Amino acid sequence: MLTKWFLLGMLALAPAVVVGAGDAEAGKALAAPCGACHGQNGVAIVPGAPNLAGQSARYLKSQLEMIKSGVRPVPLMAGQLDPMSSGDLDNLATYFASMSATVGQADGDLISVGEQIYRGGISQKAVPACTACHTPTGSGNALAGFPHIGGQRADYVIVQLVAYREGTRQTDDAYGAAMRQVANGLTDREISALASYIQGLY
Repeated sequence: MLTKWFLLGMLALAPAVVVGAGDAEAGKALAAPCGACHGQNGVAIVPGAPNLAGQSARYLKSQLEMIKSGVRPVPLMAGQLDPMSSGDLDNLATYFASMSATVGQADGDLISVGEQIYRGGISQKAVPACTACHTPTGSGNALAGFPHIGGQRADYVIVQLVAYREGTRQTDDAYGAAMRQVANGLTDREISALASYIQGLY
């Protein structure tokens, strides 16, 4: 019988689509206020804010829609997206998708633990390998809607994995709550190690 993880893995092998439906130039004008937290080049300058450069336009658009509607509460962004149309969100997502993704550096003390979880999962806790959906390089899969996570800030990844584990982030309904199930099997130490490894992944 095919498992959910096998099916998700097959989606991750599908060709990636990285071109957004919007206008990157129009998105650039809309993105000016975003630079205060996410940097003018899409690389976050505020602790806890995510890097947006190089993220898939599809994923960014979906998250922007959820933030705007309140499905994904982000207090620092409250009201900022209210005036934007669906087309504006397309333009904004396409702009950040057109940028080059950044790469950080992993903590040497955590690399081995983080790498093991990312590449092999934790079989005794039924935690699948992250590569099944996010690929060995962390590039994700735009067609399947899986985000690019390689090089993402560790502090941001930690907060999101904890939020999934605690059920305060529920933006994975379209994937059968997959991220909540994964994070539910991770301890704080394992989350920190995984986040550090992802920060240095490319």
